[in-house]
Amino acid sequence: MSLWLIRAGRHGEFESKFFEEGRVYVTWGDLQLNLSKLEGREELLKALAEVYKDAKLNKLRNWAGQLWPFAHAMQKGDLVVLPSKTQQSIYVGEITGDYHYEPKGPNPFYHYRTVKWIGEAIPRQRFGQDLLHSLGAFLTICRIQRNNAEARLKAMKTSGWGEDPGKKGIKVKTKTTAAAAEVEEELDTEDIDLEQEGLDRIAMLIESKFAGHHLTRLVEGLLQAQGYTTYRSPEGADGGADILAGMGALGFGSPQLCVEVKSESSPIDRPTVDKLLGAMSKFSAPQGLFVSWGGFRQNVQKELAQSFFKVRLWTRKELLDALFAHYDKLDADLKAELPLKRIWTVAAQEEE
Repeated sequence: MSLWLIRAGRHGEFESKFFEEGRVYVTWGDLQLNLSKLEGREELLKALAEVYKDAKLNKLRNWAGQLWPFAHAMQKGDLVVLPSKTQQSIYVGEITGDYHYEPKGPNPFYHYRTVKWIGEAIPRQRFGQDLLHSLGAFLTICRIQRNNAEARLKAMKTSGWGEDPGKKGIKVKTKTTAAAAEVEEELDTEDIDLEQEGLDRIAMLIESKFAGHHLTRLVEGLLQAQGYTTYRSPEGADGGADILAGMGALGFGSPQLCVEVKSESSPIDRPTVDKLLGAMSKFSAPQGLFVSWGGFRQNVQKELAQSFFKVRLWTRKELLDALFAHYDKLDADLKAELPLKRIWTVAAQEEE
């Protein structure tokens, strides 16, 4: 079994298509070229030069190095990991089909392999930091082997996608196949998404400092930093709302929110979100906010489109966005628990 990284668009714009159709696609535009008919990478390189006449040679070589394995090295039974751009989660699937070329597209979906997606989104916090580092390559398609990734993912699969054994310091054995060795490429540090690695480290700090009901304190602090007056329920039964928030000094201004906060790592389902809608009616709150550290199941966002003007869903991503936007206005005690420093670095470019 080999392990492959694949991305569903630069901004995750194709994630729903990948999941709903049970496929992983090559997302290079205008690539109407049957990769299985080419006899080697040099022939692929020449063909790419014909399609992308303005691209430089190094970029074409990079693309060829990603496209060739998709058509010729991936095997049925291999695992693919798809780090989500829309949630702070990672999806895992098992390749079930050979490379397929569909000349009619539509553009850019000419090339695909069928995949059986396994379970729900896996929260990033279940993976060791070194493994997340390997999954942070900017490449769109590549094999992941560093840090014993293949064996560790296999062990997670066997345990029902529990915590990465490498995160606990448990060593697992692995085997290297000749076919996989042919496409193995080491990743340099400049190929790593340093921004995502920084987000992961901040998330780990939040988990250690604001576990369980304490995450509600952080959400309340973020609302207060935005000008809300809040009431936070004590730990235990909350009557359907962890926080009540209204704009202004007394909280009588608009908007008025009913807020539910879930700190567990598992994605939240639709019935749990519906309870917030019931609590909004109970507390006469016209709007609601559901904060789920572990994200939401795939169907929740789509099914709640009809409640767009009533409910907002925050995953770990939106919570971190709010933290960075309002950190300077946070209470001093919260800042002391969560010391952060803004830094600048060169923006790396993702390779398509």
